Amino acid sequence: MNPSRQRLLVFIVAYNAEKTIQPTLQRIPARLLNDYEVEVLVIDDSSTDRTFNHGEVLRRAGTLPFALTVLFNPVNQGYGGNQKIGFHYAIQHGFDFVALIHGDGQYAPECLPELVEPLALRQTDAVFGSRMLRKADARRGGMPLYKFVGNRILTSLQNRLLRSHLSEWHSGYRLYSTDALRRIPFHLNSNAFHFDTEIIIQLLVGGLRIKEIPLPTYYGDEISHVNGITYAKDVLIACLKARAQQWSLFYDRKFDCPPAARSRSAYTPKLDFESTHSLALERIAPGARVLDIGCAGGYLGDILRKRGCHTTGVDAVPLGEKFTLDAFQIHDLNQRPFPLDLLNFDYALMLDVVEHLNSPENFVDDFLAAASRNQQLKLIVSTGNVAFIIVRLMLLLGQFNYGKRGILDLTHTRLFTFATFRRLFEQSGFDVLEMRGVPAPFPLAVGNGVAGHWLMGLNKALISISRSLFAYQIFAVVRPKPTLESLLDHAQRESGLRSAALASSNGPARFSAVAGG
Repeated sequence: MNPSRQRLLVFIVAYNAEKTIQPTLQRIPARLLNDYEVEVLVIDDSSTDRTFNHGEVLRRAGTLPFALTVLFNPVNQGYGGNQKIGFHYAIQHGFDFVALIHGDGQYAPECLPELVEPLALRQTDAVFGSRMLRKADARRGGMPLYKFVGNRILTSLQNRLLRSHLSEWHSGYRLYSTDALRRIPFHLNSNAFHFDTEIIIQLLVGGLRIKEIPLPTYYGDEISHVNGITYAKDVLIACLKARAQQWSLFYDRKFDCPPAARSRSAYTPKLDFESTHSLALERIAPGARVLDIGCAGGYLGDILRKRGCHTTGVDAVPLGEKFTLDAFQIHDLNQRPFPLDLLNFDYALMLDVVEHLNSPENFVDDFLAAASRNQQLKLIVSTGNVAFIIVRLMLLLGQFNYGKRGILDLTHTRLFTFATFRRLFEQSGFDVLEMRGVPAPFPLAVGNGVAGHWLMGLNKALISISRSLFAYQIFAVVRPKPTLESLLDHAQRESGLRSAALASSNGPARFSAVAGG
């Protein structure tokens, strides 16, 4: 083996393909060896015929120009399950690329050199042989009209749901970079035929590149094993789940594979429409002294600083280089007591933080104690509304799915309604000065255009009817009441002042007489 050459695994999924497996193997072009180290892997998925025997005979004969491995699953794993085993083999054995073809010969092995080239040149992460880019060949190759039409309709729906632009989602002729396969949890996918749809979704969510190349197709017997109605239902459900997950309405681990840069990002500033961020900025006067609790990189504090405010951030992770604050302190908000004296602040921000705490009650108690000498301090705070209509509807359907973002974020430890959020602060000794509902961030979900702003307007109108039902988030401004300790201290200090004033104005003798009655 030449370690400098790229390694290609030609992976053939086979089931009851005894008539076609040997011709399919013999059609793999030998010229692949000019550019790659090539191995061919056949996995017979527990066929009831002699598919394995025919492949093994060819392996023993040694007449192929490639190394050939033939495996037999003792238990049928399904079309998707068989692929998982082959992709794992490719990763485990250090191949650079894996090419998936079918044992019935419907996808032309002769096209492999053309299909693998974009991967070898690092132009893409996956290559799909598309039948829809060569419609005439697809029809001449024997694709039944109803399947051709069904393919077009399904592909159109899937593209609309996931904002993709594939000519088709349903070709089984695919080549993948093993680096790309390592980055997606394909092992969590279905073992059924819609495995192919789920792996496309993972590539799209992961920001990986897909290139389509037209190819001729020849239909064998394997296509008859697919129930078209069941398949269509399964692929549409998979796409709907993935779309719902993008909207933070649903969560499935298999679709949790965003690009590394996106997965490390903090909260996205929401300043171009009504949000907790924009509402907070409206309430802070220029030049104010602001404490940003759980500052998430410092993006909001940086904006306030540019408006003339003095900003201090507190967070459990170091401040990034992108934003600048006047002061910053690392602190885990679950640790007691609160680390700062709040005497010199006008406002404290705590946006979308309280729901992450182990004990919000402990935190607000500690905050109140730290603010005992500053009765003018205002705390601007927000959280998700767990009584939002979508969450209620999901519960009605028996669904309570945590996700990567939104009200049911995986990192949320406590959930609130308007009533319980108010009670959290009032019972801890705060005056609630303002509490309002905030619409869902539709511009982030559907774009900051006409549709996004129209949906925002509709949501705001519905909030005016029932904020408990239609508000996506809860926004509040609260102010700490005097604590018992501060009230006692004030009483003692005031008594001392009054006593001294009385003694000074009346003289010692007169004061003694008054005091004695």
